[in-house]
Amino acid sequence: MFKDITLGQYYPADSVIHRLDPRVKLLGTLVYIASLFIGKTFFTFIPISVFLVAVIILSKVPVSFILRGIKPIIPLLIISVIFNLILTPGDSVIVHFWIITINWEGVWLAVFIAARLAYLVAGSSILTLTTTPTRLTDGMEKGLRFLKPLKVPVHEMAMMMSIALRFIPILTEETDKIKKAQMARGADFESGNIMKRVKAMIPLLVPLFVSAFRRANDLATAMEARCYSGGDGRTKMKPLMYTVHDFIAYGIIGAYLASVIVMRVFGL
Repeated sequence: MFKDITLGQYYPADSVIHRLDPRVKLLGTLVYIASLFIGKTFFTFIPISVFLVAVIILSKVPVSFILRGIKPIIPLLIISVIFNLILTPGDSVIVHFWIITINWEGVWLAVFIAARLAYLVAGSSILTLTTTPTRLTDGMEKGLRFLKPLKVPVHEMAMMMSIALRFIPILTEETDKIKKAQMARGADFESGNIMKRVKAMIPLLVPLFVSAFRRANDLATAMEARCYSGGDGRTKMKPLMYTVHDFIAYGIIGAYLASVIVMRVFGL
């Protein structure tokens, strides 16, 4: 399961999406996430699906690679579906057993929420798959620079976000190695009831936390040894510059958001 986590990973390719300015991709991701919560009907998923499929095709990231990132959230999807099925009130009863009642309203809401979560993960992963951590940090810092007069530590926030995303695949790989090492020593993570499985995770979590703190300390030492002092006065090896493709992308993002809002206004 750990190898299926794609959030934070970068997929190298020569595509239109890879070459876009990171500020465009950040705004596009925010608009995409907002559109998932603006829509209230399944008709809204038509423009959302078209937008997502077009971005995936243009990014040249394999569909199987993106779908693999949805596998880790399958337990969350199942729990969400079950709770929505049995807890949503409604009049169109399908099944009634003891205190459990399943109706068409619950089925509709369960499918809608599951689809929203799957689309959220699939679309959000495109940002990190097509943007290197360095460019992502530069894009966040430059995109949020209007907050600097308010004494908001924009550079520090962008750096922390970038490091956090970069550590996801590293810690995922470390977790997989520790799990295999513990299984070779006789650890059992699969059998037994819930309490036994939780206790079995202790030999996995303790060395993982130790490794995470060690990596964080090594990173802090390396930054201090290089006299890192923040973003003021720093120059960029590759400064961010808008191109024609970026302005076209801004127009497409605006049209996409407008279409979703219009569908919401007219109840579609």
